[in-house]
Amino acid sequence: MPTALITGASTGIGRTTALRLAAAGWTVLAGVRDDSAGERLIADFAAGTAAHAGTPGATGGEGSPRDRGSVTPLALDVTDAAQIAAAAELVREQTGAGSSAGRLDALVNNAGIGVGGPLELVSPEDLRMQFEVNVFGQVAVTRALLGALRAARGRIVLVSSIGGRIAVPFNGPYAASKHAIEALGDALRGELHSSGIAVSLVEPGSVKTPIWAKARATAERVRIPPELQSEYGRVPDAFAKVLADTERRGVAPEQVAATIERALTARRPRARYLVGRDARGMVLARTLLPSRAFDRVVRRALGV
Repeated sequence: MPTALITGASTGIGRTTALRLAAAGWTVLAGVRDDSAGERLIADFAAGTAAHAGTPGATGGEGSPRDRGSVTPLALDVTDAAQIAAAAELVREQTGAGSSAGRLDALVNNAGIGVGGPLELVSPEDLRMQFEVNVFGQVAVTRALLGALRAARGRIVLVSSIGGRIAVPFNGPYAASKHAIEALGDALRGELHSSGIAVSLVEPGSVKTPIWAKARATAERVRIPPELQSEYGRVPDAFAKVLADTERRGVAPEQVAATIERALTARRPRARYLVGRDARGMVLARTLLPSRAFDRVVRRALGV
C-alpha cells in the first residue's frame, strides 16, 4: 500500500482527503491538532468501512473491505518543530525498510489558516501567524520529509488557492501567503525534478469548510479607529457578506479531495489544478480585463 502524510487533517479538505485516500487503499498518516479530531477521523473511517462491507456485492474493486487502507492520526502542528520531527520519525519507523529516512509516496501540505481585514489594521502578530502556518510550516514539513519522498520517488501536493493567483482587497494576508506557496511550488517542481519527485499545486476557489468561520473570527478582531471610519467603516459588513456568500457558493471538500487524489495518481501530474467554477471564472476575468477594470468589478462586488 502507498503511504501518504496529510497536514491539517482535523477538518475540511485535509480530513476529507485522508478518508478518501484511505478508502482507496492508502496508508494515511493524518496530521491533527488534538486527540479528539484524531478519534473522530478513526471513527468515521471505521463507519465508512462497515457501511461498505454491508453493501451487497462489495467484495472487490477500489475501496472494498479487501483493499481499503488505514488512517493513523498523529499530532502535527506545522509550526511546532518537535512535532514535525516526530512525524518524520514515525514515517521512518513505519516505512524504513531499505531507507534510513523511510519511504513516503505522497505529502499533502494542506494545513492553513485565513487572516483578513485591511492590511493597515491587521495586527503584526496575526500577519506573522498567517505566514508561520501557511508558508514556513509547509516548508518545514516538506524539508523534514524529503529524504523519505526521494526514497519512494514520491509526490508533493501543495494546497494553494485561487487567492494564490488573484489578490482582492481585505484578503491581503491570506492571498500573500498563498502567492508565496505558488512560488514555492514552482521552485520545488524544478529543484526536485532530478529526484523524481513531482510537485503539484491545487488551487480551489470557495470550499465549504470551517476555515470561513475561523476567518470570520479573525476579522472580527480588527478594530477600526474613529479617524479611519471614513476609509474602512463599511468594511466589516462588506467582509461579513463576502465570507457568507463565499461559504454558501463553495464546492464540497470532496471535490478538492478528488482533485488531490488525481494529482497523486495521474501518470503525468499537472503543475496546477484549478478547482471550482468561481476559481475558473476569476482567472478568466483577470485574464480578459485590464487591472483597473478588474479592480472596479471587485470593489463593486465588495460594496466598498
